[in-house]
Amino acid sequence: QVRLVESGGGLVQAGGFLRLSCAASGSVFSIKAMGWYRQAPGKQRELVASLSSSDTATYADSVKGRFTISGDNAKNTVYLQMNRLKPEDTAVYYCRLLQYYGGDYWGQGTQVTVSS
Repeated sequence: QVRLVESGGGLVQAGGFLRLSCAASGSVFSIKAMGWYRQAPGKQRELVASLSSSDTATYADSVKGRFTISGDNAKNTVYLQMNRLKPEDTAVYYCRLLQYYGGDYWGQGTQVTVSS
């Protein structure tokens, strides 16, 4: 089993920044990818950014140029640096970890609220 704990959410004004962290513990091996998803009220959960085991980053078009995903393998932690935040970035942000043999884990989520 893998446990994911997110932190770093909060309330920020438009144009501001936040840094989310997701720490993985437990049976953390054979990681295929880690990523961040978000879900706004009344909307489906969507991919924000992901980082593969080969350090290939993928971003949603809506966050390209503003958000950066990075990882620290030694700490089993993935980060999401969010700059120039917009009100439409308001959502609950979830961390996800995928393993090569099928393991699929989610964190509990952290709220990000961007005021206009």
